[in-house]
Amino acid sequence: MPESTMTSKGQTTVPAEVRAALRAEPGTRLAWHVMPDGDVIVRAKTLSILDLAGSVNVGEHVGIKDMNPWKGRWRS
Repeated sequence: MPESTMTSKGQTTVPAEVRAALRAEPGTRLAWHVMPDGDVIVRAKTLSILDLAGSVNVGEHVGIKDMNPWKGRWRS
């Protein structure tokens, strides 16, 4: 199990084995989740909201009235 030491400033070096497993590069943000039992889960946050720009295909505008699934199913 990889280990590291915390400095007096609260900093630590992420071991190379862990960086490789997370595919973390310089500048990668890490999300720390402390579990109720004291275990810590660390995840690499590889995407920012800006990285997602353009990933959604913006189609034709649909009005609220056109979203009604029952529209046109019954005759008056």
